[in-house]
Amino acid sequence: MEKIKLAITDDDNLIVGLLQGYLQSIGNLDVIFTAGGGHELLDKLSASDTLPDVLLLDLRMDGMDGIEVSEKLKINYPSIKIIVVSSHYQTSFMGFMLKTGVAAFLPKGISPADLLDVIKTVYAQGYYFRDDQLAALRGQITGKAPKPALHEEEMLTDREIEVLKLICQQKTGKEIADILNMSPRTADGHRNTLFVKTGAKNIAGLVIYALQQQIVHIDELPVM
Repeated sequence: MEKIKLAITDDDNLIVGLLQGYLQSIGNLDVIFTAGGGHELLDKLSASDTLPDVLLLDLRMDGMDGIEVSEKLKINYPSIKIIVVSSHYQTSFMGFMLKTGVAAFLPKGISPADLLDVIKTVYAQGYYFRDDQLAALRGQITGKAPKPALHEEEMLTDREIEVLKLICQQKTGKEIADILNMSPRTADGHRNTLFVKTGAKNIAGLVIYALQQQIVHIDELPVM
C-alpha cells in the first residue's frame, strides 16, 4: 500500500516533535518534512522534489498565519490537502476555512487515533466534516451563492452533476466509475472538467460549489 506523504507546520516545536514521532510510527504514513512557520513551509515546498499529500497546519503562527498559508497553497499547490489543527478552533470559522481551501478543521485537543482517521479520510475523499460543523455551515456558505453560469460551456451537464453529487458523498474515482458504469479514466475526466467549470481548486471547493448552487444540501453530506 502506498504511503500517505505528510508535512507538519506549527511553531510549537514540542507539538511538531510529538506529532512527527506518532505519525511516523504508523506503517502507511511518512512525514517527509516539518516546518516551524509559513515561510519555512513555502521554502521547503519550492525546494522539494516530492510534495506532501496532506499538510497538518497550525492556524496562529508568527510571520505568516495558517489562513495566509492556506490561501497561497490553494493557488500554488492545489493538490495538497490541508488539515488545520488549531487551539483557536471554532465551528463559526468553518465556512471561511473551506473557502480558503482547507479540507478539514480540527481542535488541537483531538485524540491521536481520531486525527489518524481524519488524515486517512481526507487523503482518500478530499474533505472531512463532523455533524456540528455541518450544522454551523448551514448559515455560513449557502447565503452567498456565486453568479449563475450564463454561457453554455460553463453549465454542468447531467453527467457532471451526477459525478459532483457522488464526490460530495465522498465516493472515490473507482466507486464513481462503478456506480455510473464508466471507466475510472472517464470519471477522472469528469472530475477535472468540474474543477475547470466551477473554478474550484480541490474537492472541498467542489463541495462548496455544490452547496451554493443547491445541487446538494448540507443534510445530504455524510457525517463522520
